[in-house]
Amino acid sequence: RQKDPDAQLIVAPSDHLILDEDKFLKIVGQGLDFVSGEDALLTLGIPPSRPETGYGYHQVNGVKKGSKKNFRSVKTFTEKPDLKLAQVFIESGEFFWNAGIFFWSIRSIIDSFERYQPEIAALFAEGENKYFTPEESTFITEAYSNCKNISIDYGIMENADNVYAITSDFGWSDLGTWGSLRDHLEMDEKGNAVVGDTTMIYDLENCLVHVPNDKLVVLQGLQGYVVVESDDALLVCRMEDEQKIKNIVNDVKMQKGDEYI
Repeated sequence: RQKDPDAQLIVAPSDHLILDEDKFLKIVGQGLDFVSGEDALLTLGIPPSRPETGYGYHQVNGVKKGSKKNFRSVKTFTEKPDLKLAQVFIESGEFFWNAGIFFWSIRSIIDSFERYQPEIAALFAEGENKYFTPEESTFITEAYSNCKNISIDYGIMENADNVYAITSDFGWSDLGTWGSLRDHLEMDEKGNAVVGDTTMIYDLENCLVHVPNDKLVVLQGLQGYVVVESDDALLVCRMEDEQKIKNIVNDVKMQKGDEYI
């Protein structure tokens, strides 16, 4: 805001997969143009191809906003539903995967922080005389350590009444689950994606195997499993239960220490 009070910005995670870059860039242009003329917080929605339980969803209204038909107002947000609810979302046609990509004007997002997260807004306002100076880095480090831990979804987007979505399919995946990674790897005729030159498989179906090349691994009779080895740790988990991996990692950290994480 100090440098350009009329600026627009896009917030995009660095580890997402985008296959159709030209289409994505077109959407970026449309999104930035939209927020430049609207007091709106814009999120990017992906048409779901399966009842994924590892992604968040948002529900859109039928009301169109702006000159493009793919702008819609957002009605609700839902974080990582169970399989039954995810199937209902798919069937309704009103829910989209929440890609975690946002378009804002500087004015709109700071106004939203001041309204919905005033303590965070006040915390970073304290650095107004330090931004673009040698003191900025130190201030940011200290400010983040004092900032409460809350996601932008919970803190802002789910509270605001001016949230809209632009929807598009440009070959997106956040690669946040082993299942989503498997979808983008080469699979054999039985749906197995195997990474590891010294792996031998027998009677496997719909599995993801990711193991080092310096170890012989023989697998037989598995259906729908994730088998992953990294350094001194081996994980064998049902694909349908992969959302439990985060809990398992926490248990390992508590019981065995950080050396296996």
